[in-house]
Amino acid sequence: MSGHPAYGELRAVTDTAAVLLEDNPGPMTLEGTNTWLLRAPGSPACVVVDPGYEDEPHLTRVVEAAGEVALILVTHHHPDHVRGAPWLARRAGAPIRAFDPALCADAGALTDDEVVEAAGISIRVLHTPGHTDDSVCLAVDGALLTGDTVLGRGTTVISDLGAYLGTLRRLITMPAGTVALPGHGPELPDIAATAREYLGHREARLDQVRAALRELGPGATARQVVEHVYRDVDESLWGPAEWSVRTQLDYLATTGEVF
Repeated sequence: MSGHPAYGELRAVTDTAAVLLEDNPGPMTLEGTNTWLLRAPGSPACVVVDPGYEDEPHLTRVVEAAGEVALILVTHHHPDHVRGAPWLARRAGAPIRAFDPALCADAGALTDDEVVEAAGISIRVLHTPGHTDDSVCLAVDGALLTGDTVLGRGTTVISDLGAYLGTLRRLITMPAGTVALPGHGPELPDIAATAREYLGHREARLDQVRAALRELGPGATARQVVEHVYRDVDESLWGPAEWSVRTQLDYLATTGEVF
């Protein structure tokens, strides 16, 4: 349950989950997008999670590995997860479900705490906003597919810090030993432990932003805060860091700490 597959190689991770890695590496996608195939042992059909871009070589490999596709699920609206879903749906004749109704086809939107039954397995939906408003995680057979809510390496970009802190507190309550199956990067052995680390990291960064504002003054720009707080981060990542700081400043404004 470690390491990372080569492009085009289907790798079993749990009894019910296998991963196909899309060939789209980058600073935001790490090795590439993880497309997950879920099925009960012996099931002729599977559930495909996050087909990735409209990348026909990758999607063709998904079809070949999947056999019958019972359902396509997407964890959120970013194109590296969902853009290939309509192509796959047409090719496989399968419905698409997501938390955002605009992403769905031939099926209704996912709802929080819903249990989806398909391919011989039960998949519990957790609405986990923060990275995006429509982000979901999917719990199945002792594992949690996390999309971009929790990555296999590093930390994710967030759009709403208050919502994300709430999501992390929810993930901390997952049973010990629940394996994290992320949208990018390798799997992690315990989502609750990882969420606890993420929460500590976010709270520490908030304290650093508070300290920077005390030094720079409340009128400081997000870029000035980045240069002050993220001196330990490679400058090539300061763009995403600036986005993160903006969400932190917005959060501090909602709590009355920044005016």
